[in-house]
Amino acid sequence: MTSPQRVVCISPVIMAHAAHVREHPYSHLIDTLKDGNVQFFNPQKLNDPRYGKLPLSIRVLLEAAIRKCDGFYVKEEDVQNILDWQEQQNVTEVPFPPSRVLLQDFTGIPAMVDLAAMRDALVKHGVDPGLVNPVCPTDLIVDHSLQVDFSKCAIQNTPNPGGGENQSQGAPRSTPASTSTPPAPGSAPRHQPRGWVGSHCGSQRGSCSKVSCSDPPGRRPPAVQQIENTPLLCPFHLQPVSEPEMAVKSQEMELIRNKERLQFFKWCSKAFQNVNVVPPDVGAVHQVNLEQLCRVVHVSDGLVYPDSVVGTDSHTTMINGLGVLGWGVGGIEAEAVMLGQPVALTLPQVVGCKLEGSINPLTTSIDVVLGITKHLRQASIAGKFVEFFGPGVSQLSVPDRTTIANMCPEYSATVSFFPVDRVTLKHFNKTNFSQEKLELLESYMKAVNLFRSYEESEEDPLYSEVIEIQLGSFIPHVSGPKRAQDRVAVSNMKLDFHSCLKEKVGFKGFHVPKESLDMQVPFHHAGQEYQLAHGSLVIAAVISCTNNCNPSVMLAAGLLAKKAVEAGLNVKPYIRTSLAPGTGMVTQYLSTSGVLPYLSQLGFEVIGYGCATCVGNITPLAEGVVDAIKQGNLVACGVLSGNRHFEGRLFDCVCANYLASPPLVVAYAIAGTVDIDFEKEPLGVTPEGKEVFLRDVWPSREEVQQMEEDTVVSSIFQELRSRMEKGNSMWSNLECPESVVFPWDHKSTYIRSPSFFHKLSKEVQPPRSIEHAYALLFLGNQVTTDHISPAGSIARVSSAAKYLLSKRLTPREFNSYGARRGNDAVMTRGTFASIKLQNRFIGKSGPKTLHVPSGQTLDVFEAAERYQREGIPLIILAGKDYGSGSSRDWVAKGPSLLGVRAIIAESFEKLHKSQLLGMGILPLRFLPGQTADSLGLSGKEKFSISLPESLELRHALTVQTSEGKSFGVTALFDSEMDLIYYRHGGLLRYVARTMI
Repeated sequence: MTSPQRVVCISPVIMAHAAHVREHPYSHLIDTLKDGNVQFFNPQKLNDPRYGKLPLSIRVLLEAAIRKCDGFYVKEEDVQNILDWQEQQNVTEVPFPPSRVLLQDFTGIPAMVDLAAMRDALVKHGVDPGLVNPVCPTDLIVDHSLQVDFSKCAIQNTPNPGGGENQSQGAPRSTPASTSTPPAPGSAPRHQPRGWVGSHCGSQRGSCSKVSCSDPPGRRPPAVQQIENTPLLCPFHLQPVSEPEMAVKSQEMELIRNKERLQFFKWCSKAFQNVNVVPPDVGAVHQVNLEQLCRVVHVSDGLVYPDSVVGTDSHTTMINGLGVLGWGVGGIEAEAVMLGQPVALTLPQVVGCKLEGSINPLTTSIDVVLGITKHLRQASIAGKFVEFFGPGVSQLSVPDRTTIANMCPEYSATVSFFPVDRVTLKHFNKTNFSQEKLELLESYMKAVNLFRSYEESEEDPLYSEVIEIQLGSFIPHVSGPKRAQDRVAVSNMKLDFHSCLKEKVGFKGFHVPKESLDMQVPFHHAGQEYQLAHGSLVIAAVISCTNNCNPSVMLAAGLLAKKAVEAGLNVKPYIRTSLAPGTGMVTQYLSTSGVLPYLSQLGFEVIGYGCATCVGNITPLAEGVVDAIKQGNLVACGVLSGNRHFEGRLFDCVCANYLASPPLVVAYAIAGTVDIDFEKEPLGVTPEGKEVFLRDVWPSREEVQQMEEDTVVSSIFQELRSRMEKGNSMWSNLECPESVVFPWDHKSTYIRSPSFFHKLSKEVQPPRSIEHAYALLFLGNQVTTDHISPAGSIARVSSAAKYLLSKRLTPREFNSYGARRGNDAVMTRGTFASIKLQNRFIGKSGPKTLHVPSGQTLDVFEAAERYQREGIPLIILAGKDYGSGSSRDWVAKGPSLLGVRAIIAESFEKLHKSQLLGMGILPLRFLPGQTADSLGLSGKEKFSISLPESLELRHALTVQTSEGKSFGVTALFDSEMDLIYYRHGGLLRYVARTMI
């Protein structure tokens, strides 16, 4: 599927204020690139020395303000304030018009439903509904509707019953393991016994797990391809399903369950201009954003400018790793940007994170990312921009950068920005960027001084503060021997292990008697004699799940294996080695890069896809190994790159287990022990007697990064491009309306036309005073968006459940609030439906409130519905920080549809205050020092608030109660746009009315 052509739409606000339009105030900054075909606004032509000292992330804000300066949304004083960032940071609010909006389907569907309903409103007033389109280019990725209806066979992951390699652990109990008729050609092979997962040189219990070329053909191990195609089970019927069929069946279930939503999305892709819908089964929103939607620079109507984005997905910040400024916003904010309104933000402080020094050769990308995250978490940078600079940045690959940028929520920064440099350009050379686009990107970024050469310190901007991080301080660690939190530096591993042997039995100690510390026990395996001692390795598992899914560490393991094999090293045959990739993609890039055969040669063969070693699903150790461990009471070891390693979990006689990165797992497997100092002791000795140290075979970061770009990045982009171009056949065959306005199905429980535009007049009506209102809720402090906006599953006793039951749905068909965000009837009933809501009318947590006139306790929705039938307006009383927490699209829409006209609180979360005004709800703040309690309010009074026709910024108002009390409040109008939105009854009604 190819992206539709972007259409330039005129903001309805600019249309409404056409009388104020004049020549662009910064037209003198327009410049032309060398070829003469592309123009751009060049801030350097301001000839202001302050520009060259601005952080590059602030330069992006400045360019957007210059380009979008219309005298209404963006004013010349905003441009000057951004240019004066050093003095205005953390003080002045400025507008930011991003280049595009990113939506995922849960948060995207309410926005698109609102636009569809707005078209209906225009039809009623005799206006062309085709005028309603997003002003800002919008990408909507359908990635949140797939559920796991079919998955890998659960029997595959059952614990080993200890019956030896010849006992079947995968076959159903009714099928004896001895009856092994070969599968029919083309059919999925039966489950092999757990002992056969991998290759074996013998059929006896305890035989080694290495390939033996001397095996006769009839006794050679099953091919890896058979393991990869092990049957899958439908979880409901326990019938085998092949892997390709599993994907098809899951997609079919997704289509059946979400057909109404998907049909609506497809209609949106055809009906709206400036909307690109990425269908299901293409990829997750953040991955598609990184791999397909990212532009770095936009070209529109002969004008080039930086790419920037706001998105409704929490992973939007990943894009900052590519030099694209972007962060996550709530659904209402995204909807406002779609309709032409810039994001309002206080000029942020920018923390410069200076990376210096060289990364330790043994340090992996995971060590670096987690190390930087730890430093930033301790730096108190909440709400600030972080911008990386310094010579160390060049050592980070693009995947490293995007991972660090994705960790923003971990250290509470708004963005972690990596300006474009040569590493970024090299990355884009492996993606979907043409050479022409790369040349344009580089020349433009250099022309506007947005390109960084981190080695040139004179280019360093001025920052609010600078945090210096020495990359050399990040050293490789392992965790163990019993708990993940007990980290041990690899350089200190030998000393720490000896200490553990001597300590009393506990979290780290084994209390081995002094006379037994040097114990060595000989044993025979496969015709050869070996010796085990304390620290001997008997289990080594490379696993690429959760904390080790970064491609760089898996490639590093493969490259280390390659170098070790070429140096003549091997792994002792009694060590239980395995390779469990998280997905087939890992196997694919290990194979494509050419390192998989070397891993196999060391015994790390693909055993399948699923949890294995971490959960104790491991082939029993050889009898000789077990006997030697027991005979000498040895502290034998296991090393794995998973996330679980408790004592005895891998195998009951293996006491010490360590979590390590994949390359270190391979290294310890070759050494055969954890009792080694890699710096001073050789990893192994070649048949010629040459000592080989770990440093001799450890791959450099440059080697790993080059292989990552050449194999992983290229293959990912080729695969994504193929899926985008090929499209989804089910999506292609999905029927959808062809009309300009959406034909609402009144029986639908997923898609419904909301009532935001009901009774929409052509003329703006004067503000309506609030007369004799009751309090729907009487709340305390710290009421969060989690308390207000519905999310997650739909409780069976909730108002939303009652509604769905009335539509003849069973609880199994309820789905979730996320999936039903396009139905205002469900979402309104879910507003204030949190079981943790503390309503002072009730005295205990729960989604209940008091219907004051009758004295009855009802669900919040039922009480609001009764008030509306009686024609009674509603307010809410609250304490401090009302609306704190992450933003959600229904956090203001829900209260609006419940009939709430105003909220009186001690303080509001700033973003939520704007959301309330965007839905026509009046945010009122108690005067300093006053609270509901200090004023003696019970919440059961009637409240009246007189509103003058002419409202002003921070307007002082008076509230009268039926008990004869009166008190002052402040209406939180902070800008002219706040006043405009409130007068019109909210953003949506304002935009519709300007079009009418």
